[in-house]
Amino acid sequence: MTMCERQNTLVFIFYQRSPRITAHQIHEWLYEKLMLQEDEIRMIKVDGPRRRVYIKFVTSEKMQTVLRSTAGQLEFQHETGEISIVHLDKAGMGLRMIRIANLPQEVSDKTLRGIM
Repeated sequence: MTMCERQNTLVFIFYQRSPRITAHQIHEWLYEKLMLQEDEIRMIKVDGPRRRVYIKFVTSEKMQTVLRSTAGQLEFQHETGEISIVHLDKAGMGLRMIRIANLPQEVSDKTLRGIM
């Protein structure tokens, strides 16, 4: 296992039991609520089962501006009319399990860490 830090990334955390949201709805909502432009974002990752959206910004300043301007939460209105409160936070440290198939037993953990 290895730890890494996400940089310039915010996580938008939806209530676990909220209705599913399409990627298109998320893009429209982000533009409508935050007025984010394409050149301000490097990546958007949707984690549907965990009801999270990760947004990696081009600059730390823009990420901080969004976090401050929202005070850490936004509202999302679903097509049903239901309102969800979405919490924003910096995406932090995390452990990830990486599996490598067919790796010879002789390859040491130290060697793998150095390569990765």
